[in-house]
Amino acid sequence: MARLENRVAFITGAGSGIARSAAQKFANEGAKVVIAELQDNLGQQVETSITDKGQDAKFIQTDVTQEESVKSAMQETVKHFGKLDILYNSAGGSILEDAPATTVDMSVWSHTMSLDLLGTFLCCRHGIPEVIKAGGGSVINTASMVAILGGSFKRHIYIAAKGGIISLSRGLAGEYAKDHVRVNTICPGNIITDRTRRVYGDPEAHRPIARIREQYPYAFGPPESIADVALFLASDESRILTGATIECDGGPRLSHKLEEAEREIIMAANKA
Repeated sequence: MARLENRVAFITGAGSGIARSAAQKFANEGAKVVIAELQDNLGQQVETSITDKGQDAKFIQTDVTQEESVKSAMQETVKHFGKLDILYNSAGGSILEDAPATTVDMSVWSHTMSLDLLGTFLCCRHGIPEVIKAGGGSVINTASMVAILGGSFKRHIYIAAKGGIISLSRGLAGEYAKDHVRVNTICPGNIITDRTRRVYGDPEAHRPIARIREQYPYAFGPPESIADVALFLASDESRILTGATIECDGGPRLSHKLEEAEREIIMAANKA
C-alpha cells in the first residue's frame, strides 16, 4: 500500500517551490491533494500535472491571510473529499524591505506577520478540527533556519514570524496530542527554487555558495529534499514524532568558521 493511501492533504502555497514538489510526492503516494494557492494560474497548473497522471487533486484558491478564505477552503476540502487528514502549511516568505528592528518600516510587520505567522495560525485554527474529526493525522508547519540561527540575518520581522511558528507548533502539539493530532515543524535552510535562482542566478557559478558546498555538499538542495521530509512527517512512519523542530540545512549551521557574508547567503536564500 502507498504511504498516504486514502489520505486527504491540504497544502498551502502549493503552486510553486517546496509545496508544489510536496503536492506531487503526496499524490504519488496515494493522497488526495488540495492545492491551496492564491495564484490561479499556478494552482491550476499543479492540479493538472497531478490529475493528468490519474491521481486526485483539487485546486482551491486560498488567501491564507484572510480567515474567511481559509475557513471556506477547509469547508470545500471536506465537501469535495469527505475529510482532512494532513495539513501542510508551506505558504510564506520574506521581502527585501525587511530590515533590523530599529530601522524597518512597520508596514513590513503587517505583511510578513500576516503571511507567515497569521496564515499558519488560521490554517491550524480551521484545519485541526477537521483532522480531529477524521480520527487524527499530521500537521506540518514551516519555519526557517533563520529562526534557529538569527545572527547576521537582518530581516528581523521574518525571524520573529518564523520563531513564532516554532513556538505555536509546540503549543499545538501538546494541546492536541490527546486527539491523535501530531504537529511538527520543518526549518529549511537554503533551497534552490525558481525564486532563489532569480536572486542568485546559477548557484554553481556563485563563488560563496560553491565554497560552502565544498564542505557541505547537501547545502542548497532542491525543493524535493524538503518535500521528502514533509512526506515522512505526513506518513505513519513518523507516528512517534510530535512537537519536533527539524533542522534541514545540509550542515552549514554546524560551522563556526563561516565568514559573515557566507552566513548571510546561507540564511537569506530561504524564503520558505
